[in-house]
Amino acid sequence: MGMKDQFQDKAERMQEQAKQRAQQGREQGREHGREQGRQDQQRGQQGRERMRDEEPERLEREERDRLDQDYDV
Repeated sequence: MGMKDQFQDKAERMQEQAKQRAQQGREQGREHGREQGRQDQQRGQQGRERMRDEEPERLEREERDRLDQDYDV
């Protein structure tokens, strides 16, 4: 095997490795995106639940404020 063949083989191996790494990077990026999406969805659900839980308290506080304003006049 001549020097030219050795360099050509090495170049081909390096290209193949680069393709494999790029594919792995794409797959990891997709998985990271899916995980991020799941986390965002969970945060959104938690926020909606917290708002639902706080809604009666907010309404009660607003009602108290209105009553206080009525009597302050």
